Amino acid sequence: MKNYNNIHPAPLSCGRPAVEGGVHPWFFISVIVILLLLNSCSNAQQKNYQDQNEDSETKIVVGAERTELYFPLLKDKWIAIVANQTSLTGNDHLVDSLVYAGFNVVKVFSPEHGFRGSAGAGEEVSNNVDAKTGIPVISLYGKKKKPSPEDLSDVDIVIFDIQDVGARFYTYISTMTYVMEACAENNVEFIILDRPNPNGDYVDGPVLEKKFKTFVGLHPVPIVHGMTVGEYAQMVNGEGWLKDGIKCKLIVVPVENYDHKTQYDLPIPPSPNLPNNTAIQLYPSLCFFEGTIISVGRGTEFPFQVIGHPDFMIGSFVFEPKEIPGVAKNPKYEGQKCYGQSLQGFAENVLMESRQLRLSWLISMHEFFKDRNDFFTPYFEKLSGTEKLRKQIIEGKSEEEIRKSWEKDLTEFKNIRKKYLLYEDFE
Repeated sequence: MKNYNNIHPAPLSCGRPAVEGGVHPWFFISVIVILLLLNSCSNAQQKNYQDQNEDSETKIVVGAERTELYFPLLKDKWIAIVANQTSLTGNDHLVDSLVYAGFNVVKVFSPEHGFRGSAGAGEEVSNNVDAKTGIPVISLYGKKKKPSPEDLSDVDIVIFDIQDVGARFYTYISTMTYVMEACAENNVEFIILDRPNPNGDYVDGPVLEKKFKTFVGLHPVPIVHGMTVGEYAQMVNGEGWLKDGIKCKLIVVPVENYDHKTQYDLPIPPSPNLPNNTAIQLYPSLCFFEGTIISVGRGTEFPFQVIGHPDFMIGSFVFEPKEIPGVAKNPKYEGQKCYGQSLQGFAENVLMESRQLRLSWLISMHEFFKDRNDFFTPYFEKLSGTEKLRKQIIEGKSEEEIRKSWEKDLTEFKNIRKKYLLYEDFE
């Protein structure tokens, strides 16, 4: 925290000399001006002091920055960290900070997109050694998604510190689940340094059915679950969703000054194809299109902010996907002009107010596409977590009818969810 006791107004002086044989009238005027300026500076200083202190009382402080709560737990321990480019404490990476502080960080586990966040979506991440620290990095995205007993044989504590976006199919919570399971099986403590959820102020979507369980959806939760990773981990542990119902030794370092009524803007992109807060807000609704023939703009400067297709001439917006190293490898319709819609303005003007999934784009794209039989791909059921949604759209159900079919499952999920909340809810 800044020290405000050393702030003083800059000294002021008047360049008018006294008149020989007496005091020039301008002297008295200058004195009055100086006194007024000093009073003004004092008032401004006091207001600045009050504003900054008010900011300090309401500023969101992520778990990683609350070192007083977890540094004592790390003393003389051998530590592994699940981290990526979002694992920051101020301007420094958590791994770099812990190494600098003298803690025994023995390895890093990296999720989808890699440790420093340079791998594209779905791109296999390889084991390597971090060039900056010399620490071994073990990939948990590719053939291996869960730490082995050998990986944890020299570890006392695993720290998880990754910024999530609050959607079931965003794979960081799946990685977290598998690490929790490995820790439970190998008697290793698991510490989550919690972070806000930028889509944590609503709950919506179909609840995943068990037979559609995959890495893009492990648990019976809706697409937008409205929980931080710390809350989500407590639910996974408490509901017995780890293998054979085992429990891990879980500690959550909470966020300070956060609640689920707050719409939080992320300071750093959580993955290459969510480059800004507009994409993050649109992601839960637009990710459905990843299971269709429609492009969401991967390979452009505005992924998850547009929708289009080379043969879809209903929209006025045109974009052409291209390969972007570390962001989009072999993007859908690479080198072809796609016609459709830009939704960038919609996120700021409508989505931020309504706070719900939008099905209208999906329904209208399906309705106007000439060959509807080829519209969906098998991946759609994995993303939606159910076969009902595809069938409802094919049957011509309205968005209102589809949303109504979710109500019972959403009510049941909310009753489970509220048992594990760490922060004041939005309702």
